[in-house]
Amino acid sequence: MIVTFKELALYQGRVSLVDGAFDPLHAGHIAYFQAAADCGAPLLCNVASDRYVSTKHRPLLPESQRVTVINALRDVMYVHLNERDTESVLRQLRPMAYIKGSDWKGRLPRRQVDICDSLGIRICFVETVKESSSRLLRVAGL
Repeated sequence: MIVTFKELALYQGRVSLVDGAFDPLHAGHIAYFQAAADCGAPLLCNVASDRYVSTKHRPLLPESQRVTVINALRDVMYVHLNERDTESVLRQLRPMAYIKGSDWKGRLPRRQVDICDSLGIRICFVETVKESSSRLLRVAGL
C-alpha cells in the first residue's frame, strides 16, 4: 500500500522503517528487505525522490516506477515516496525500528541518530549482500 506523508502518522509504533533510493533495485536491496522483515514488524519502505537521486546520478527509473515496483514486493507492506527528508519521516512515522544495512554502522547522520534516541526508535543494522546501485550504473556506463 502506498501512503502519503500525512498518513505516516497512522502507522506510528506499528512498523519498521527501511529507506533508500533503490535506483536501480538489485538483489542486495531484496536481501535488505528480507533481513529487515525478519526483525518482526511490518516494513514501511521510504523511497527517495527523483530530486534526491539526482544529487547522486541521473535517475534510471522515475520515482513513480520505483514506488510501484517496491510496492509489489512481498516483504514490504507499505511504501512512501519521500519528498522531504528522512528526519521528517522519522518524526512523522515514529517507527518501532529504523533498519539499515550493516554498512551504515557508524555512518548514520547524527540528526537521524538523535531523533531516534529522543523518540525511542530502535536502530537496527542487518547483514546483507553488499551491492551498490551507483557501481551498477557505472559498470553499465550510465
